[in-house]
Amino acid sequence: MARERKEKKAAERHSEKPEREPERREHKKEVKNIIRVGETNLDGSKSVEVGIRQVKGVSFAYAHAVVKAFGFENKTIGDLSESELKTLEKIMANPGEHKIPSWFFNRRKDPDSGNDKHLITSNLELTKRMDIDKMKKVKSYRGVRHMFDLPVRGQRTRGSFRKGKVVGVARKARAKQAAKSGK
Repeated sequence: MARERKEKKAAERHSEKPEREPERREHKKEVKNIIRVGETNLDGSKSVEVGIRQVKGVSFAYAHAVVKAFGFENKTIGDLSESELKTLEKIMANPGEHKIPSWFFNRRKDPDSGNDKHLITSNLELTKRMDIDKMKKVKSYRGVRHMFDLPVRGQRTRGSFRKGKVVGVARKARAKQAAKSGK
């Protein structure tokens, strides 16, 4: 009898559960989490304007100009297709061809070519390093300041830029303390 009751209860439980319909999965466009743009990994959840500011050489004003030229103010980076990402990289690398004014560029009147350029990522770092080495080689005032790790842009050095160097004031103070303790 006990067995019959258990079987009856089990049958009632199965009959109480409504039959589930097969799940309908909506095909959503897959959003990518990390996107590689301009030699930099960007967060796919951020908007295009905010995300591309992580690329070295892209300021907030330049990012805004690129997004306006690109035409995607309200999109996230993860929503962009491969062709849109390639277009974005082209605009960032060659802004002059996409009607972005030259006063946004970070290297105007390049000494070597005389053209206005905008450099990003490793090109920016390499060009900066070459410029500093050129100044050192010519031994210009700025180059000499770079050689000795001193401030280049006219700052005063009495109280600042003292890290890692011998500080004369501290040495004098220690000498006075030693003299007093020795007496």
